[in-house]
Amino acid sequence: MDMKKMLVNERVKPYLSKARYGIEKEGQRVDLTGMLVHTNHPENIAMSDDHPYIKRDFAETQMELVTPVTDSLKELFDYLTAIHEVAYRSMDENEMLWPLSMPPELPKDEKDIIIAKLANDEGVQYRQSLADSYGRRKQMISGIHYNFEFSDELLQALFKAQSEIIAFPHFKTEVYMKITRNYLHYRWLITYLYGASPSSEKNFFDNDSLDEPVRSIRSSKYGYTNRNNVQVSYSSLKTYIADISLMIEKGILSEEKEFYSAVRLRGGSQVADLEERGIGYIELRNIDINPFDKNGISYEQAEFLHLFLIYMLWKDEEMDCDEWVKKGELYSEAVALEHPLAITQFKAEAETIVDEIEQLTQLLGLAVSEGLFANFREMLQDPSKTLAGKLFEKSKDSSQGQVATCIAKEYHETAWEKPYQLTSFTDMELSTQFLIFDAMQQGIQVEIIDRQDQFLKLKLNNHIEYVKNGNMTSKDSYIATLIMENKTVTKKILQQQGFRVPAGEEFNDIEQALQAFELFSTKAFVVKPKSTNYGLGISIFKEGASYEDYQKSLTLAFEEDSSVLIEEFLNGTEYRFFIMNDEVQAVMSRIPANVVGDGKHTVEELVAQKNQDPLRGRDHRTPLEKIQLGELEVLMLKGQGKKLDSIPKKDEILYLRENSNVSTGGDSIDVTDQISDDYKKIAVDAVAALGAKISGIDLIIESIEVPASANNAYGIIEANFNPSMYMHIFPYKGKSRRVTMKLIRYLFPELV
Repeated sequence: MDMKKMLVNERVKPYLSKARYGIEKEGQRVDLTGMLVHTNHPENIAMSDDHPYIKRDFAETQMELVTPVTDSLKELFDYLTAIHEVAYRSMDENEMLWPLSMPPELPKDEKDIIIAKLANDEGVQYRQSLADSYGRRKQMISGIHYNFEFSDELLQALFKAQSEIIAFPHFKTEVYMKITRNYLHYRWLITYLYGASPSSEKNFFDNDSLDEPVRSIRSSKYGYTNRNNVQVSYSSLKTYIADISLMIEKGILSEEKEFYSAVRLRGGSQVADLEERGIGYIELRNIDINPFDKNGISYEQAEFLHLFLIYMLWKDEEMDCDEWVKKGELYSEAVALEHPLAITQFKAEAETIVDEIEQLTQLLGLAVSEGLFANFREMLQDPSKTLAGKLFEKSKDSSQGQVATCIAKEYHETAWEKPYQLTSFTDMELSTQFLIFDAMQQGIQVEIIDRQDQFLKLKLNNHIEYVKNGNMTSKDSYIATLIMENKTVTKKILQQQGFRVPAGEEFNDIEQALQAFELFSTKAFVVKPKSTNYGLGISIFKEGASYEDYQKSLTLAFEEDSSVLIEEFLNGTEYRFFIMNDEVQAVMSRIPANVVGDGKHTVEELVAQKNQDPLRGRDHRTPLEKIQLGELEVLMLKGQGKKLDSIPKKDEILYLRENSNVSTGGDSIDVTDQISDDYKKIAVDAVAALGAKISGIDLIIESIEVPASANNAYGIIEANFNPSMYMHIFPYKGKSRRVTMKLIRYLFPELV
């Protein structure tokens, strides 16, 4: 096949950048001093052997992090970053992930390396057979597996561009076989650029030692390789399958997955499936962990590997298939055992390859990151710029182990710096981020269907649930949501069911509402939009209001909705009850946005100081919201005889809002255990009366010491169909209530 002619076909070019990706990254758990831990796999990660994201590899201390298959590198690294954070925050806070392929110091007696404690006996037996064949120490080496699949659109376009009479499945197989043979031949360049295992730590080598340092122990014969009697041909898919089957038949390999080639052909759960299904994708397995990237592999590396594989498709093979692959093995071994700071013996050929890849990207119109090829040329000229060179240089003043420990601590601190968020998903609401975290931790597959609309697909085995905005689920009917969205309807239904709600009127026109001023001017009342959340456009007047302030409050409310409610103000403290499946999961007391005077600073300055709290942010991406200084806040200050430039007395509390919503800068305080069962029953019964299963219902309670049955002891002011969950998980004060986990167990009761 004239692949070069096919690749430059104008009908092929639009699909060249389309591919599917996946990453598997192994790593050892260590303590904060860099020593291998003695603890079991974290209990709060679902312990099933088939966890989709966080598995145990050979040893109980060896984690394997697995991304889902993605259609873009950005999505791939978003998932990889999130999975890392879930893993870190599921481990003990005094544990971290070792950032190198070569393991940390190992026990003197390798029998003290604990094989993974799997539920599947076959999995344990397989690991035991590896320990018997290769020794436990070698199995502790970790690395990156990069799974790559050309898009079906690209393969179909190439297929249509070829002139030979050949069936598509066979054509696809030939494409991947050519790429595989070329990759095995040229993989020495990947070892040079990205090899990062120059030295071993104490007790790794026994008798079979190595004069260190080198470029990559892992990629050499001293690393994760089969014995010399394992020989598999890549001349065709048929010979590949037959040779692996023969190795197993002879007992040279215990299982198919014991074949440790730099490339695996994938197309099913077993090698035999390839014969029927063909090659679905390839798995590159010769990539060392990059210690200088928190994910163990950088975006630039992944981007280059994609370009490199296109180049492998473009590049002609120059000799017999088996000789071509064998020559590549010799080159790779030579480069792997070069000194980290040595100019590679294949420098001239490497420069030619980089030039050809750059020319190819230009010819095919492929977009690449700025400076990508300049970086490669710099690494070829100066080996200290390669990963192995950088690690070796940094280790000169101490040791590789000490450098690795320092790097691991940096990543550990980063993972715990903002434990309330997933840093790759900060554009999503905080409640949704918590839900993604908990779902991943529990082994539920998470697909983000619409990122902007916060729409998730959760899957556990064959059970699928869709979730929008954190807790809008199939458990609530559409009509229940509409009822809670409409404050007038909510209030009427609750009133008819015998619950106390504030009296008031609804207005659809500001002029009509202005004419009713005398009805409310001398009373305590609230002005609020009819159908909005987050406390937007709400004004509260505890001692009546002037016409001017009344008019201003209506203007603010009508900016949020076409209908406005004016209701009596109920005295007491506002409490948010989070109800799910007819149970109170959490109760929050919310204190309105406020500042405490120090006798020195103005209100505006005190607000700025309080907003410096790292827990405060905007748009529900942090547990607390920054306090705003808008028209409502100025209006509230005016009622207290203050302005923005006023200096409050020491310990004087000034409230900047009457409504206590956390979303408007309020403080959240968990009081779940302080609220009596009679008030909890009222909240549960009220939500049931609205036909809802998930709701945040707001009660005004004058005193929680007074029984709910007392006259005017409480009033229900609102029911929320999409209540925030993050404020219960990260309260300003009080106990954390992991309501997102409760939601997951409500949606998936089969979880154990």
